[in-house]
Amino acid sequence: MIKKTTPSSIFETVSKLDPESFPPVHLWDPPICKNVDMKIDREGRWYFMDSPIGRERMVKLFSRVLRLDEDGNYYLVTPIEKILLKVEDKPFLIIDYRIEHPGKNQKIFFTTNTLEEFVVGKEHPLRVFVNKSSEEPSPYVLVRSNLEGLLSRNVFYKLIDIATVYKSDLGLWSDGKFFKLE
Repeated sequence: MIKKTTPSSIFETVSKLDPESFPPVHLWDPPICKNVDMKIDREGRWYFMDSPIGRERMVKLFSRVLRLDEDGNYYLVTPIEKILLKVEDKPFLIIDYRIEHPGKNQKIFFTTNTLEEFVVGKEHPLRVFVNKSSEEPSPYVLVRSNLEGLLSRNVFYKLIDIATVYKSDLGLWSDGKFFKLE
């Protein structure tokens, strides 16, 4: 049975969540709602019914209940409903970075558009996908679970500027691992 949901019920449910916590969305299996249109564009902007969601706190809350299922679709999941979310590329955009202890032992910290921060490393690997027809690189990093973020062009080009060569590969060291950028 498909549940009919009003837009206000989605916002009410999500607004009751702690914006700093990550609910156990992997354990929830609520019915899917079909009457809600939500998307995230390639620049990390969130839309509800074709209108931009301007409240950063609401976007941050929504990002906490985001899930990528085995069917390849992204969903916002609460204990009472599951909403299909169209995502143009990846659900997060990496908007900034900082480096601690520059050099081979450095740690690179990324910041997402939802202000999550993490260290690039074994648990948050960086990878670059190159489109074969356009030869355009798309750099991605694992943010959490199976959810990735796209590095903004600005961040990617700044990282290229500080990259080093290791075994003839251009890349970056972070948290003891080398990540190729080509």
